[in-house]
Amino acid sequence: MISYIRGELVAVEKDKIVVDVNGVGWGIYMPEQTMGRLPSIGEEVKIHTYLNVREDAMQLYGFCTRDDLEIFKLVIGVSGIGPKGGLNILSSLSADDLRFAVLSGDAKAISAAPGIGKKTAEKLIIELKDKLNLEEVLENKANGDGFQESNTSGGTSEIQSEAVQALVALGYGSTESLRAVKKVSAKCETVEDVLKAALKNLF
Repeated sequence: MISYIRGELVAVEKDKIVVDVNGVGWGIYMPEQTMGRLPSIGEEVKIHTYLNVREDAMQLYGFCTRDDLEIFKLVIGVSGIGPKGGLNILSSLSADDLRFAVLSGDAKAISAAPGIGKKTAEKLIIELKDKLNLEEVLENKANGDGFQESNTSGGTSEIQSEAVQALVALGYGSTESLRAVKKVSAKCETVEDVLKAALKNLF
């Protein structure tokens, strides 16, 4: 198993990159939006990888963060979605946006990915919903923005969840409601405070 590859970025193509490691060029398929976070050609990169072995080929899929890689593994674990489909989904949605879509049941956002139909999107939501949780998404541990840490009583998480539900009841989409609440400062201690701040993020 190849966990990651570190080396010089020598080429960026439409759907893959080439990383030189001690004179060997590794071709690694990556989501399009992930490529925008890569350094310039000639600089060192560290890519977290997944090796897909088939009868006729061995392909590497890569991601800038381990979090993105773990989400990719969850996606391709869904029956009917292979590595190419998983790559298409993560080219259309970031790891966090995919979490939002799954937790809010937003099949439309997922099915916008090339080659992913409505039924496949709905199946992905059903199979992954129990493997993700709202508190983890809202805390955004991966990059540290939005809510910082939930308090030990779990109150902050409950407030966030209630605020999301209230926004949906007001007519806002589930995904955009989750995203707006995630951006709110942890200093907001009541549902009303979170709602006021989140509504500003929606305008």
